[in-house]
Amino acid sequence: MKTHKIVLSVVTACALLFTNCVKEEDLYQVDPNNETAETFWENSDDALRGVNAVYSSLLTDGTYMRSTPLLLDLKSDGARSQSPWPAMANVGKFNSSIADAAIYGWAFETYYQGIYRANQVLENVPAIEMDENLKNRVLGQAHFLRGLFFFHAVNMFKNVPLPLTSEEIYHEQKSQTEGWAQVISDLTTAANLLPVSYDDVNGPDLGQTGRATKGAALAYLGKAYLFTYDYPNAKTTFEDLFLLNEYALVSNYRDNFTAYNENNSESIFEVQFSREAGGGVELGWGGAPQPGWGKTSARAITYAPRGFGWTDVQPTWALYNDFLIEPTTSGDVDPRLEATMFFNSPNGMSLYGQDFATYYAGNSNDLNDLFCRKYQNSDGDFADEFDWRSGINERLMRYADVLLMYAEVLNESNLTQDAYPYIQQVRDRVNLPNLAVTQPNMTQQQMRDQIAHERFLEFALEGHRFDDIRRWGWLQDPAKLAWLQSRDPEFDSYYPGREYFPIPQSEIDNNPGTQQNEGY
Repeated sequence: MKTHKIVLSVVTACALLFTNCVKEEDLYQVDPNNETAETFWENSDDALRGVNAVYSSLLTDGTYMRSTPLLLDLKSDGARSQSPWPAMANVGKFNSSIADAAIYGWAFETYYQGIYRANQVLENVPAIEMDENLKNRVLGQAHFLRGLFFFHAVNMFKNVPLPLTSEEIYHEQKSQTEGWAQVISDLTTAANLLPVSYDDVNGPDLGQTGRATKGAALAYLGKAYLFTYDYPNAKTTFEDLFLLNEYALVSNYRDNFTAYNENNSESIFEVQFSREAGGGVELGWGGAPQPGWGKTSARAITYAPRGFGWTDVQPTWALYNDFLIEPTTSGDVDPRLEATMFFNSPNGMSLYGQDFATYYAGNSNDLNDLFCRKYQNSDGDFADEFDWRSGINERLMRYADVLLMYAEVLNESNLTQDAYPYIQQVRDRVNLPNLAVTQPNMTQQQMRDQIAHERFLEFALEGHRFDDIRRWGWLQDPAKLAWLQSRDPEFDSYYPGREYFPIPQSEIDNNPGTQQNEGY
């Protein structure tokens, strides 16, 4: 009987079609078991779930699970790669292939996934009847996250599309100037909508750590102004952040890179990873979330010392040597050296419960090499990183960065002497001498060089150095480029235009009129 009923239904449907009694829109039926955009955006819970989905784009392989730190670090003179994977090893050699979009293409794709999700929030949440303060917080987070994804896209890929809706299929490639203007617009809006913290809000987001705040929006807005050489606006924006009186440097520098003391007073915005959270133990490689995905990072195994992970990223000897330039006030080596890298220290060094010199005693190459320590689970709780499941949060914006960016803004505003105290706050933490005494009355150019040195040591292996090199114009300065080449042979293969990554070929194929970046 069931079979006959099915056949009858099909025959009846066919008859109806042929007699034009059914309109085309009647043929499209919504699966009641799956939510659509039309049925999803109904209440405040949906608004929060929607913005949470934007955050989840920070946790996948294209962004901070693995790819984005690699892309930001490997082009610097502080990192090198001997990875057997060409797509990875070629990043630092400025030789990413347009025929193979692995890693950089995943980043591009995931940035636009995040942008698309943010656009859905911004389009749909305003019409939801809900508490206005909560609505503003949700919209502020969406603007912040869209601004952050645009920041990466514009900064790393130069001329990119700037989709502001989720409806259109094709989006015209825009200039970098237009891109930065959109970044600034989103972050400005976010700063006006977001709370200073979630500790005293009224709503389901009360006390939820890790959400974007007013301080995060101001920090990135100031950074965007700095990157576009708008020093007056950068200055006032950073000063607005200082007025929040919300941030302070932690006493222990290394607390910024371990699973301990996360979301501390120095952290302005960080990506939340956890071994305990999530629906499973699989990594978020990309695409639609799967039930088995956890909320862990593959950064640790990718950067790990030999024998404890893949060792795809290592510090350079230039970075090591720069840490030795200036001793502390007690005559010791800058403590950030041992917080940044593993090496055969005369004082001894332990990693994953092993003594460095003993573990590598049988291999002179490794015994005399340098390995990454930041963001490693190496304090003895784990034997290695081979389970691919690091729970260490990625600190994207630290207060130390704001202090040194502000010092740079003061110097570029012809207020060089005013920059000293902000630099010294960072130096004091690691017991370095008073710069105003050891190097008083620096010229503007001398201060530029000093700030470059300070930033190199403070933010080593944190994804800042090459951004600095590019925005300072060092690659277009023959003397500076030669200096970089003397420090890191990977700069020998730099070619003009390759300070940016190529636009993925799939984007060029699918978005008519898109032009490839210069140099590819």
